[in-house]
Amino acid sequence: MIKVKNLWKSYGSLTVLKGLDLEIFDGETLVILGRSGVGKSVLLRQIIGIETPDEGSIEINDVDITKLNQIERFKVTKEMGMLFQGAALFDSMTVGANIAFYLNQHHQELSSQEIQRRTRDTLEMVGLEGTENKMPSELSGGMRKRAALARVVIYRPRIVLYDEPTTGLDPVTSMQINDLIKQTQKELHPTSIIVTHDIKSAMEVGDRLAFHEDGKILYVATKEEFLNSNEPHIQAFFDNAIIQDSFLNKIKNKSTLTHG
Repeated sequence: MIKVKNLWKSYGSLTVLKGLDLEIFDGETLVILGRSGVGKSVLLRQIIGIETPDEGSIEINDVDITKLNQIERFKVTKEMGMLFQGAALFDSMTVGANIAFYLNQHHQELSSQEIQRRTRDTLEMVGLEGTENKMPSELSGGMRKRAALARVVIYRPRIVLYDEPTTGLDPVTSMQINDLIKQTQKELHPTSIIVTHDIKSAMEVGDRLAFHEDGKILYVATKEEFLNSNEPHIQAFFDNAIIQDSFLNKIKNKSTLTHG
């Protein structure tokens, strides 16, 4: 569904993406791992069309969006949704108004009653029923993430991008967000790309893992292949990641038994 070829992006003298290549299959959940500051979030912004690369191509269903004007690009990217790291809710709007924002802007054929019904159903899906009239400032960090996810899934996008969905959340809330990601995948069947440095989350939700290092995708593989990789950068990343050792050992032991 998505093909990224030879992607370059610089900000002044800082080059962040350096000829990056990546292919994402239809309906899969691909998790991009890597240290903070290596350009993972920059890649998402290129894919969804918020920014334009300096060089290279991004094909969405065989359409290169880097060659389109703004109006043409929107026709492609309107089927995409993104959960931003900071949730990016509109502070001046209620939770319900935030969730309904896209439908109100782009689906004038829907009645206000239908939009309200969809908003309530979507909030119930993410466990936020009864919060329509609350302001974002009244929500906890985890609740804001869930509200932001509701704002994305209400229009059933074919592609969902997640930028550090569990960053800054406690373990219990992180687990709830992971469960919501899996629920979204099960109910909507989107193609999903998740950027994170949370290995536990990656193992929970990903079909394949990709390792982003120094502006390029260094390695793409299944979770089991990833854990058994001898690539030094990947081994160092796993060794230095702050994760629950018991969880990683359990996965590694399972992988060893599978390959043994």
